[in-house]
Amino acid sequence: MRQKRLSADAPDGAGRIAIPEIDSTNAEGFRRGGGPVWITAGLQTAGRGRRARPWVSPRGNFHGTLVLHPVEPPETVALRSFVAAVALRDAFVASTGLPDAFALKWPNDVLLNDGKVAGILLESQSLGTPGATLCIGIGVNLIAAPDASLVEPGALAPVSLLQGTGKRITPEAFLNVLAPAYARWETIFTSEGFAPIRAHWLAHAARLGQPIVARTGTTTHDGVFEMIDATGNLILRTPSATLAIPAAEVFF
Repeated sequence: MRQKRLSADAPDGAGRIAIPEIDSTNAEGFRRGGGPVWITAGLQTAGRGRRARPWVSPRGNFHGTLVLHPVEPPETVALRSFVAAVALRDAFVASTGLPDAFALKWPNDVLLNDGKVAGILLESQSLGTPGATLCIGIGVNLIAAPDASLVEPGALAPVSLLQGTGKRITPEAFLNVLAPAYARWETIFTSEGFAPIRAHWLAHAARLGQPIVARTGTTTHDGVFEMIDATGNLILRTPSATLAIPAAEVFF
């Protein structure tokens, strides 16, 4: 592994470690511990998304992990996926000046003009103990996006920020906007709870009040996306019932 570079603490209160090349920033977060700290990589060789899917991680895109040591119960810690989502959208808007271009897709994606521009992966160890570690992995297609043929049928096509907005932003510049955005929402979350996060997320939710498809394992539910509830569940109104869905793949 190449030499790591440790920066001074940033104004957002988190340290920063930049690594030229690594397997996965989340994996490095667990190996290294400490925190709060942002770990970024110029290149990931084994980046991953939800359900262990490969995450294409070329140079020029943003590959980063925020390492935290949360004290809340696991179900509360999991709500930080929404904290990360609203912070990530704020960072996009601040970087581009295009608020109408970005929306949030349940449970953990950010969309740019209905294409997937970023994803979030939370992984944890020892939650509920003094040694708890949470790694919030964030991948952003800043200048390149995977070919649409690589995503599963029905999934939204990947898009890059450069392709969708014409703006070229370096990973370092993006972190300079993302880190304080996350710090602000983390403070709101720890001091006021999930309610303001939920309200902001819903204000920018993709397909709210519209028909969607939610796949949970081998079961497919068609219905109207009504809201997310106070625990982050997707509330789906189907012809036969209103369902609270804690985990699913959503298709439009």
